[in-house]
Amino acid sequence: MTVARPTPTPWLMSASLSPAQTASALLTAQRVLVIGCAGAGKTTLARRLSTRFDLPFQSLDRDARWLPDWVARDPEEQRAIITRLAGAERWVMDGTDPDSLDLRLPRADLVLWLRVPRTTAVARVLWRGLVHWGRVRPGMARGCPERLPTASNLSALWQYDRDQAPVIEHHLTRYGADVPVVQLQSPVEIAQLFAT
Repeated sequence: MTVARPTPTPWLMSASLSPAQTASALLTAQRVLVIGCAGAGKTTLARRLSTRFDLPFQSLDRDARWLPDWVARDPEEQRAIITRLAGAERWVMDGTDPDSLDLRLPRADLVLWLRVPRTTAVARVLWRGLVHWGRVRPGMARGCPERLPTASNLSALWQYDRDQAPVIEHHLTRYGADVPVVQLQSPVEIAQLFAT
């Protein structure tokens, strides 16, 4: 579990927590945001937190982004739904979507950013596609059966740290400077968090 980098950005330095502090924050948090790249384990972790801490589970993919047959909702409608979801008193929400972090970060008590190695994320996305192929996986909208990832999906995932992570860091600074952010890089660190 890392809460700092060799050259930390300001938001990470000001909001870093030890494992014990993170566990304590989870005990009192009413709204936990779980972000990360595809295949990082956001939905799995968010559902586990939902069960463990009796927080309502919200998924951006299931609740805001997708309509049946993989039709994306209108962006304005997505933002209206996310505003309503984020406005609830208690939740654990999975989904990165940088375009809605301005709505979610000010409401969050804690951000868990899953930063698994890209090889792990790619392997998980491929495995997920095979295991759930043709069926709707947990955390996905009704009528959106799992498909195998495209080369474009995998390429974007491979370049996540280069292309998406800086955007997320910018939004964390801009909209959630006072929100503690903890980066979890492996299943072992997640297990340690729950054990603590």
